[in-house]
Amino acid sequence: MTMQAWVDGFLRYLEAERNASPHTLNNYAKDLQQFVLFLEQQQIDSPATVTYLNVRMFLAKLNEQEYAKRSVSRKLSALRTFYTYLLREGLVESSPFSYIRTPKQDKKLPKFLYVEQMEALLGAPDTDTPIGLRDRAIMELLYASGIRVSELVRLDLSSIDLDNGIALVYGKGAKERYVPIGEPAVDAIRMYTEQAREALVKAGDEDALFVNYAGGRLTDRSVRRMLDKYITQVAGVQSISPHMFRHSFATHMLEAGADLRTVQELLGHVNLSTTQIYTHVTKDHLQSIYNSAHPRA
Repeated sequence: MTMQAWVDGFLRYLEAERNASPHTLNNYAKDLQQFVLFLEQQQIDSPATVTYLNVRMFLAKLNEQEYAKRSVSRKLSALRTFYTYLLREGLVESSPFSYIRTPKQDKKLPKFLYVEQMEALLGAPDTDTPIGLRDRAIMELLYASGIRVSELVRLDLSSIDLDNGIALVYGKGAKERYVPIGEPAVDAIRMYTEQAREALVKAGDEDALFVNYAGGRLTDRSVRRMLDKYITQVAGVQSISPHMFRHSFATHMLEAGADLRTVQELLGHVNLSTTQIYTHVTKDHLQSIYNSAHPRA
């Protein structure tokens, strides 16, 4: 059995039994392939013969190539999960990752847009065109709900209940959750579906809520390119990612008095600790306002 065959079996397991998203599968495949290539250079052809020393050498190589700690942590997570699968299947007797520590992460607070910047960005699309109506609806929905872009592009027409202002979202691990969407987002989506979507969809059987020029389902990358286009039109907004809508949603909710548990549910976080990073953002924001506004700060 080749090393690649072991990896392929693991990826099939992730897809079939863990309901891993295409994005997750792609990341795992890349990280495992990098490890497989390293092992081939070391003339190792079986995961069962990989030692703790081999893993340390692999991590040293990543360090030489100046990979960020976050990237190294992600690769370690993928490899640990791979060996957990091999152990469960009885394909190896032990994991060489058992005594490998995850690098301590640098504290990096998420970037967000101020309300005024968000308003300017939401007003950038030309709503006299079908694409402009679509783009406005996408940005309004991202900001109103805090959903991930990967969740947004998976939405179908049937996922949205405009009358009640809710969306059924499929998150990580194929977990479902309902999220409320505000009136501006509801109005923007209604305008898009009633006035623009039909002009973009070439075939009548496309279920996707948001479609591209050719009438097919939008991708994560398409949304990224769309945002890049509008950034140039808004002064003071630079280097924005689609995920910044999610960061801005959470930050603005907490600043307005929402409790942490509610924001956790809306974001679809499994652990409250993941959501707590936004409390640091709001504290920093309040401190900066205090410093600039108080005469004796």
